[in-house]
Amino acid sequence: MNKQQLETSWRTQIEDEFNQEYMRSLSDFLTSETAQGKIIYPEQNQIFAAFDHTPFDKVKVVILGQDPYHGPGQAHGLSFSVKNDVRIPPSLRNIYKEIQRDLEIPPPPHGCLEHWANQGVLLLNTVLTVEQGKAASHQKMGWEHFTDAAINALSKHRKNIVYLLWGSHAIKKTDRLNSQENLVLSSVHPSPLSAHRGFIGNGHFSATNDYLINTGQTPINWAIPDHQGSFF
Repeated sequence: MNKQQLETSWRTQIEDEFNQEYMRSLSDFLTSETAQGKIIYPEQNQIFAAFDHTPFDKVKVVILGQDPYHGPGQAHGLSFSVKNDVRIPPSLRNIYKEIQRDLEIPPPPHGCLEHWANQGVLLLNTVLTVEQGKAASHQKMGWEHFTDAAINALSKHRKNIVYLLWGSHAIKKTDRLNSQENLVLSSVHPSPLSAHRGFIGNGHFSATNDYLINTGQTPINWAIPDHQGSFF
């Protein structure tokens, strides 16, 4: 794992992180885990996918997740997103429900959110890897420092970004954000355990687009095309 794997504009902002001791320790940890035969998600070439799809100067919206899905074939480097042929996870189903309620956009038949990422929605997990079948297994191994650096760079050098913080884990990042020059929206997590205590009905998607329009930006098209490229 080295800085050359990171998208160019992001590398300009946070490449110094690769020289930090925590990042070297993290790299050694992942190498050791792999050498022991443990299966790590996502695949190595997709660890930095969120940055690949959404360059630094293109970020309009940030949606913070916690760590990647730990089931086979699910994680591909974007928070809340799964590959086209994978069953849609419950939290993402609730996200789709709120979009339908808020914007009257019917849910798509799959859970791949690349369409959002390519429009400027940074789908960033605070931890970028996980061991198969073991949720949160790579927390506190160093990734939090790296993704905090990314958030800090956005907060310092960019403005008029919408930050969507869902759940207590994401809301803890509020102090890192410049709420005077950005829009910070928070609610409970879209998990089935909490979605009906405030996520459904939060209006975050319409509020995001209203803010983008009011700051002279193109709104996000939250409708996701099906496998053939058609929209609903």
